[in-house]
Amino acid sequence: MTRLYAQPYDISASGFYFDGAEEYAAKAKTCRNDFGGQVEEFEIQFIDGEDVDCQLAKAWGLYQSNFADFFRAAEEWEDHQKRVFIVAVGECGYSFDRDSDHPDDFDVDLYEVSNLRDLAEEFVEEGLYGEIPEGLAYFIDYEAIARDLACDYSMIEIAGTSYACRCG
Repeated sequence: MTRLYAQPYDISASGFYFDGAEEYAAKAKTCRNDFGGQVEEFEIQFIDGEDVDCQLAKAWGLYQSNFADFFRAAEEWEDHQKRVFIVAVGECGYSFDRDSDHPDDFDVDLYEVSNLRDLAEEFVEEGLYGEIPEGLAYFIDYEAIARDLACDYSMIEIAGTSYACRCG
């Protein structure tokens, strides 16, 4: 379960924790400052949840106007879709319109590898560099291939797992 915190911009008021849009609306309606005035503006902070959802919240850029959509995405999206969003929006600077865009629309490649050398080995094994005769396979310079891949790919850690990523 994902838990957020609404921190009032009014320093004479106390914030509150919430787990959904309905709970937020009910608590925000009753939130008052020390002078009895209703608090209207809050900073929304990620407090608790899955590691991938924490990084999703950071890439999402939580505000009063978009946290309900964040809750929906955190609940409905698959982990792969969340990782693609984190890379595309959080790292590559893609824009995101919650009404028309979906993580599957982003041109992002993700490979679960420890480093770019592992990615180079995977690409050679998959045949991306063509068929390599068995006698020459021992002479492949994977470090050189990894340096070339670094022009297009970078490493990122999402929820404790390393990925090589590339934005198209």
